[in-house]
Amino acid sequence: MTGEAELRLLLLGDVMTGRGIDQILPDPVEPAIHEPVMDSALGYVALAEAVSGPIPRPVPWSYVWGELAAELARRRPHLRIANLETAVTRSERWVAKGINYRMSPGNLPVLRAIGLDAVVLANNHVLDWGPEGLLETLERLRAAGIATAGAGRDREEAESPAVLTFPGGGRLLLFAVAHGSSGVPEDWAAGPNRPGVALLPDLGAAVLAELSARIAAARRPGDRVILSIHWGSNWGYAVGEVQRRFARRLIEEAGVDLLFGHSSHHPRPIEIRSGRAILYGAGDVLNDYEGIGGYEAFHPELVLAHLPTLDRHDGRLLAYEALPFRIRRFRLERAGPEDAARLARILERESRPFGTAVRLEADRLVIAAASPQQ
Repeated sequence: MTGEAELRLLLLGDVMTGRGIDQILPDPVEPAIHEPVMDSALGYVALAEAVSGPIPRPVPWSYVWGELAAELARRRPHLRIANLETAVTRSERWVAKGINYRMSPGNLPVLRAIGLDAVVLANNHVLDWGPEGLLETLERLRAAGIATAGAGRDREEAESPAVLTFPGGGRLLLFAVAHGSSGVPEDWAAGPNRPGVALLPDLGAAVLAELSARIAAARRPGDRVILSIHWGSNWGYAVGEVQRRFARRLIEEAGVDLLFGHSSHHPRPIEIRSGRAILYGAGDVLNDYEGIGGYEAFHPELVLAHLPTLDRHDGRLLAYEALPFRIRRFRLERAGPEDAARLARILERESRPFGTAVRLEADRLVIAAASPQQ
């Protein structure tokens, strides 16, 4: 297989560049937040410093990406996609929901520093600062040359895919949707004349048929399709039967080439179905949780950068590797041998029931089908 036949992707789970991380960047918003246990985003910086040592301020745009940048320079993915779990706004019209994420528009170069081509916005934080904050987020990202999917000024825009091109003139259609199981309020759904997200009312047959029709209407011969879905709880590895059935039917009936799931703060199982990858939960890749206790059993400080390679002509999965990192001082460091082995064991344990094998090779996880599909 030659390089011209490959489509190399970078998929990053939740990128949470708001709150504490925004505060260490060159142009932060005011640090005041509206949480039951914390009234300043600087409190999250202090928690991280208490366990890991001083964090310089301000840091350069590339700081938070740390050692990921060098790895991407070596692997050279054609397209780079992330779930942006924060509003990009200076709006002060916060929504009373307990936790609100925003980053300063002046700090948007942090996303360009890793070369993101597109971000998905169908999640439970993009409207934390109301419709005004969402509209500013859309404007700022597009002005920065970063495509968006999953949210819009109305339902039509929210449901439309981001259309990305890759070498050779091919197109990747990136659709993004959210499900209420991830905490997205029902009234965040975009309407005919209402800004919002592309929200699925359920994971039933009628919704699947509607999604399939939407994909078919946008698709041209030779297009590749990724569907991003924000679903499931924050913690735990279980994937319910309803989710499994919906994911598999998206692959087998809707023509999705890769399902990019996220919401959980740690990686969840990966399944390879009909030669396509189903990533049930990518996990976080950047957050300001360092120093917060209570979930140590899930090792939220250990994260993965997902690098699947597709056949650009028919969408088959050719290879899948994931690079393990550790968040320390709000920066991605390559995971040490012990941490990398721990991530590999966890992902192997959770993915094996889905017919997927995970093995650690040097400093990367290699994911492949372990057995014929049942």
